[in-house]
Amino acid sequence: PTSSGLMYWRVGCENKLPFRGHPAIWSTQLLCLDHVKSAQWKSFWMLTDVDRYLYHLRLSDDVLLDVMARFQAEMVKGLGRDTNPTATVKMLPSFVRSLPDGSEKGDFLAVDLGGSQFRAHQVKVFDDGKQSSQLESKFYPTPKEVTQGNGAELFEYVADCLSDFMETKNLKHKKLPLGFTFSFPCKQTKLEEGVLLAWTKHFRVRGVQDTDVVSSLRKALQKHKDIDVDVLALVNDTVGTMMTCGYDDQRCEVGLIIGTGTNACYMEEMRHINLVEGDEGRMCINTEWGAFGDDGALDDLRTEFDRELDLGSLNPGKQLFEKMISSLYLGELVRLILLKMTKQGLLFNGKVSTALLTKGKIEMKHVSAMEKHKEGLSNTKEILTELNLFPSEEDCVAVQHVCTIVSFRSANLCAAALAAILTRLRENKKLLRMRTTVGIDGGLYKTHPKYAKRLHKVVRRLVPTCDVRFLLSESGSGRGAAVVTAVARRLATQRRRIDATLAPFLLPLDILREVKDKMRAELEYGLKRETQADATVKMLPTYVCGTPDGTEKGKFLALDLGGTNFRVLLVKIKSGRRRSVQMYNKIFAIPLEIMQGTGEELFDHIVQCIADFLEYMGIKGARLPLGFTFSFPCRQASIDKGTLVGWTKGFKATDCEGEDVVDMLREAIRRRNEFDLDIVAVVNDTVGTMMTCGYEDPNCEIGLIAGTGSNVCYMEDMKNIEIVEGNEGKMCINTEWGAFGDNGCIDHIRTKYDREVDEGSLNPGKQRYEKMTSGMYLGEIVRQILIDLTKQGLLFRGHVSESLRKRGIFETKFLSQIESDRLALLQVRRILQQLGLDSTCDDSIIVKEVCGVVSRRAARLCGAGLAAIVEKKRENRGVERLQITVGVDGTLYKLHPHFSRVLRETVKELAPQCDVTFMLSEDGSGKGAALITAVAGGAGDLVNAVLF
Repeated sequence: PTSSGLMYWRVGCENKLPFRGHPAIWSTQLLCLDHVKSAQWKSFWMLTDVDRYLYHLRLSDDVLLDVMARFQAEMVKGLGRDTNPTATVKMLPSFVRSLPDGSEKGDFLAVDLGGSQFRAHQVKVFDDGKQSSQLESKFYPTPKEVTQGNGAELFEYVADCLSDFMETKNLKHKKLPLGFTFSFPCKQTKLEEGVLLAWTKHFRVRGVQDTDVVSSLRKALQKHKDIDVDVLALVNDTVGTMMTCGYDDQRCEVGLIIGTGTNACYMEEMRHINLVEGDEGRMCINTEWGAFGDDGALDDLRTEFDRELDLGSLNPGKQLFEKMISSLYLGELVRLILLKMTKQGLLFNGKVSTALLTKGKIEMKHVSAMEKHKEGLSNTKEILTELNLFPSEEDCVAVQHVCTIVSFRSANLCAAALAAILTRLRENKKLLRMRTTVGIDGGLYKTHPKYAKRLHKVVRRLVPTCDVRFLLSESGSGRGAAVVTAVARRLATQRRRIDATLAPFLLPLDILREVKDKMRAELEYGLKRETQADATVKMLPTYVCGTPDGTEKGKFLALDLGGTNFRVLLVKIKSGRRRSVQMYNKIFAIPLEIMQGTGEELFDHIVQCIADFLEYMGIKGARLPLGFTFSFPCRQASIDKGTLVGWTKGFKATDCEGEDVVDMLREAIRRRNEFDLDIVAVVNDTVGTMMTCGYEDPNCEIGLIAGTGSNVCYMEDMKNIEIVEGNEGKMCINTEWGAFGDNGCIDHIRTKYDREVDEGSLNPGKQRYEKMTSGMYLGEIVRQILIDLTKQGLLFRGHVSESLRKRGIFETKFLSQIESDRLALLQVRRILQQLGLDSTCDDSIIVKEVCGVVSRRAARLCGAGLAAIVEKKRENRGVERLQITVGVDGTLYKLHPHFSRVLRETVKELAPQCDVTFMLSEDGSGKGAALITAVAGGAGDLVNAVLF
């Protein structure tokens, strides 16, 4: 046995299993060995016989990859709401949603029920920056009369042991949170509740199955009046193991138990868990993989010995995967194999001892001891002798080999299922290569001399794209239960603080009705001659007095200035039966230095852009009528006169406010002296949008911009416009509602974040409503909230990064991206990383929630303002029910995934007697400016134009 030949054989078994060919090939190779004594050939041929005898216990890599694929299919089946009832792998949600982040602290209790001993723990978690903890434990036996008795007795025993432990540790005077490790399959609907599905591991307690075990424990604890314990969390031992290891290594997102029982858990994406509502974040899934194969999926791999073992178990036909790999059954599997081999005369001279006939006589500890090859055959001979088997040397070698094949198969099957989980994790993260940690516990893994090495090796071979670290749980799952409890308490505290921070953004319906009423009052102030000067909502007349009728025709130029981009358009309008509008446009950037330079520089830049466009289109010599969309508040005396009231949306060009922008444009054209244009009309972008949509739908009498800025126009009855002479007909009013609230009337709904954004803007104290509703400011509001939450230690581990300190870094487009329903949290994290924000999954959930409340408030406030206008239109017409169309433009409305829906819902809630259709302006406000120009130019006389 100590010769080079047999030692080589043992090394060969260890390194080559699972075999990749027929054993005969191995024999041929081994016959070439030198220095093999003839006395050892008997052992060699016996081993070859054992190999042939146990051929079906050896699994090739191809077979393991197939097992891996089968398990992956079962995982998907278990996660589906419709397929879960028939799935063997139940994929039970644990409601553990977060891994430790190092900020947990406090004193906790934990109890651990599931093995041969019951354990009580006191865990102290320190918030010292080192993620340290202290564990003190006491072990209590779990007598058979308890594990096989009734439920009341079981939980009273647990409560008695906990009471004794608290007295021993002088803890009875404290109120402490407790985590309950219950190592049996439970269906949970929340973290502190779990209904037992079935007993495993020789437990057979009556009256517990299909009941909530936490309630049973609480009832038992209530009988002990001298202790005050709050059960906050119920966890499986695999979850406890993952959390224990996750406290030390934040990459740990898989827990594995391989001992008396076997199971695994991992962090799954919520969007894949159809059993639980919600799709944000992750949740730990307790796979309960021991039942894999209960539906026959592994029947082709189960041997006659597996079937015999199963028939003799307490739960025939159940937990078949567990019976193939857990230490509770491997010793018995070895006994059955040795018994049959002995009966066939292959071992012990065919003499069957009582030990081989006695169920449970060979235990896993015997198998582990017999596999200690470094100690030769002494352990094996001693163990077999104690079992009255009196082995020969060849018998010892053969028994060692049987033990190796049985335990190796266990490691192989465990590795295949674990590889399936690791592959799913990598695919969830959309990574080509993944680094992760598996937290692991269990007697088989810890005490078997070769099991860990075999498992690691096979896993790495099956999933070469995963760099896996295996981290042994030194302190068991009890510490993990305490960590789960600590995390749950941390999350509950964080939740309260986050809710308090975001509560001011959640505007109830009565507040929105108040905003609607105040907006209505401000609209009236702006229309009246005596109050208009002091009104914040200026209600500017546009001198557009109608909508297109289809007779417009010709070629027109249109300019569109209102944001960081400037558009020049050539618009060709055809009238008649085949009426149509063709547009050609070019977009030019407005640099920041131009936006905030002098007025002369701004209009010279605009004219330069016009010149480039005319040359590009080949029409530089043509004198065309032009409509100028100028999306800033202007006071108009006629359709072609517009005096700038004040800049908005980041513009700050000097020497413009109080000046006629049409005159400034004409002056710039004269300065260039290359072309001449007939400037017919200056219009606001809201008016252009209304006219664009009005060309398609005559019922469109409101224009809304929800983009970089926020504004509305609508057709008002002339009799209500006191600041313009005449009572007949209608005129479009540019409300300039962005300044709503500048008089303080909505200060009670402005948050400290709104004030910070306002104070840091180019126009402090102005455009307050716009700063709460428009795309230019929403990202900055989010940034201010994120800074506050980070300073509170609720985000980004309390570290305010340099990037987060930069004003404007969080653009509103990021809100649209982050809130996209199609975007997984992993992609949200990538967006944040692009901004220099190193976020966890939990951080990403919070950031998404912040974006949601800010954009939802914007849509609700915008809806409240619009409801005031449609209600006013209904009253103007004197009808019970109003049908009206709102033309809409703006990137916030177009691109944000939820803004438009929330806006529509809010208008419907606040103006229930109005049926409002929202029509998206596909061609923008530039087309509307051309249409206004067409109508005005076609009339020949602006005074008599349809639009005047």
